[in-house]
Amino acid sequence: MSGEPAATATHGTSQDFMALQAVTDAVAARSSADERALMEEAAGVGTHELRVGDEVVGRLRLRGRSGAPPAAVLRLVCALIASEVERLRAPERASEAAQAAFLRAVVHREVTDRRDIIARGAELGIDLQPGGAIVVVRAHHFAPTDDHWRGRVLAVAERAARAVAPGSIAAVDDGPVDNAGHAVILVPAHDEPALRLVAEAIARELQAGLHGFTFAVGHSRPAGDAVDLYRAANEALLAANVAEAQPAGDAGESATVLAFDATGAYRLLLPAMSEDPAELQRFYAETVEPLAAYDEQYATDLVQTLETFLDCDGNVAQTAARLFTHRHTIRYRLERVRDLCGLDVSSTDGREKLGLGLKAMRVLGIAAPRGPASEAGAEAGRVPREKKDR
Repeated sequence: MSGEPAATATHGTSQDFMALQAVTDAVAARSSADERALMEEAAGVGTHELRVGDEVVGRLRLRGRSGAPPAAVLRLVCALIASEVERLRAPERASEAAQAAFLRAVVHREVTDRRDIIARGAELGIDLQPGGAIVVVRAHHFAPTDDHWRGRVLAVAERAARAVAPGSIAAVDDGPVDNAGHAVILVPAHDEPALRLVAEAIARELQAGLHGFTFAVGHSRPAGDAVDLYRAANEALLAANVAEAQPAGDAGESATVLAFDATGAYRLLLPAMSEDPAELQRFYAETVEPLAAYDEQYATDLVQTLETFLDCDGNVAQTAARLFTHRHTIRYRLERVRDLCGLDVSSTDGREKLGLGLKAMRVLGIAAPRGPASEAGAEAGRVPREKKDR
């Protein structure tokens, strides 16, 4: 999720548009439609790397209605912009590195002295004397995008947080099984309403500024002591992981906001996630992982069916109605669940273990497989899945 430099530039006539992909995407365009065309690489948009030596410091996106500029001119312009971007970017890069190092130290409890945490926070412009809180953002794209989308997610989230809570800092960190990374925002918010405003502002800006993504935003409880910020980070990550499995809310929304206090029974698994995630992974491997692997291999819906069945209190008819599937298909899938993991949903013990296995999957941030029946427009498998699973 590393960021890229920000800058603006123009070229050619007033009908030519240019954007520099950066920490914040700066765009010279006549309308929001033109801006989206630039950022989504519509027809006629050319992308050019900005390099200083062997290092890529940014990307220039250009759509010229009066025709492409001469290659020699474009190379010269790119070289000049890259040089200026690199010059302006040096202090910012140092600040970003310091932020990332500090946040990682806090989140992973590498620094435990209260005075040290407060002093290092003050150097970065955030007052942690009264404590603070953590917001975590997880993003997934469902439309084609470039390799630098994580930097844009981080930049938008940090900008939104600072607009509501000045002094907020952000970086990228990895969860127990999250190699792709997620955005972590340290917020100088000391009460729940203020923290909720920050999280909602982040979700709103992400939804408005980045298209083709879904976002899960989780926030911790306020930590009155800076020493407890590592605990807040675990709470926010758990909330974001759980939020990924929940619907976004109103139609058209692509972001879900969830507070740690609203995670229900998932809260009981926080100690396992923060102190011994390997044990939580082992429990997941013994329960739900065989179902997820089968779904991944054969594009079936065993995990979704199991989760819906448990949500419907073990009622096959209600499960079938919710999934737009015949009840005989539901029974067949539940038999496959028993065959694959050795747990019978007709027994109390089997349902309890499978339910905890699903919770372990969410807490660890493991995304459930999404086959064709889960995709938009498939209507929960009403037509093609019925034929496949019978």
